[in-house]
Amino acid sequence: MSIALLLLPDFLLIAGGALLRRLGGFDGAVWAGIERLVYFVLFPALLFRSLAASPTALGDAGRLLAVGAAFSVAGMLLSLVAGRRLRLPPPVFAACFQCGFRFNTYVALAVASRLAGEAGLALISLLVGMLVPLVNLAAVAMLARGRGGRIVIELARNPLVVACVAGIAWKALGWPLPPIAARLLELLAGAALPLGLLAVGAGLAFTRRTLPLSALVWWNGVKLVALPAIAFALGPVLGLSPLERQIAVVMAAVPTAPSAYILAMQMNGHGAPVAMLVTTGTLLATVTLPIWLALVG
Repeated sequence: MSIALLLLPDFLLIAGGALLRRLGGFDGAVWAGIERLVYFVLFPALLFRSLAASPTALGDAGRLLAVGAAFSVAGMLLSLVAGRRLRLPPPVFAACFQCGFRFNTYVALAVASRLAGEAGLALISLLVGMLVPLVNLAAVAMLARGRGGRIVIELARNPLVVACVAGIAWKALGWPLPPIAARLLELLAGAALPLGLLAVGAGLAFTRRTLPLSALVWWNGVKLVALPAIAFALGPVLGLSPLERQIAVVMAAVPTAPSAYILAMQMNGHGAPVAMLVTTGTLLATVTLPIWLALVG
């Protein structure tokens, strides 16, 4: 089966969410509730379960984590360059800064699961566990400049950060998951990806004249071209296995997280430019992501 066909069900779920929002009679309140359920309950359950029950030890994935850190930091640096070259208003730049390195975890986990089942899910969960705190720290720090205490509060309240830290700690302690808890987490995790992908589609929105074309090209180029190119190049250099190389490229090549819009709205009110970047990036990724996976496969 070709990569494009392998990913087709996930992109169809995103398209289905967009259609349901516009044609199915499900209004914004419905999707806001679904987003909160996924973000605060289902998705943390999936991350905790994947990390706590992972067959891969954190130390065994050191080179994969190094690649993830490398392309994430590169995205941050390239986003900083945009601030000087594009001359955007400071609040708009602060909101858009995160779009060069934050990743759509729903898409990443769905693609990894389709590529390699539980093994792929375990590896990408380790990447998520390390990168979620890193990218959230950078995003919140830029949005909260001058409000240092706010950074710590935002990170401590982030359910993805809490789930990742708890899952890694559980794994490090070597505790097994009790059968009832494991089954409950499995059921919650099973609902996270389809509902998350539907919510991604429902959140797609075009708002004209929110960003200049140069900014759209820059940040989408960074997220969908530059970062996966870095992951693709570093994989053989650091001796990653074929599966690890695929997982690294998946994480680098997925579009920007929809939660970037929520964070921007909550912290500085400039969510419209971020929504435009999330929407255009998600649509472009339907083409670029299969290409990168075909190259690395």
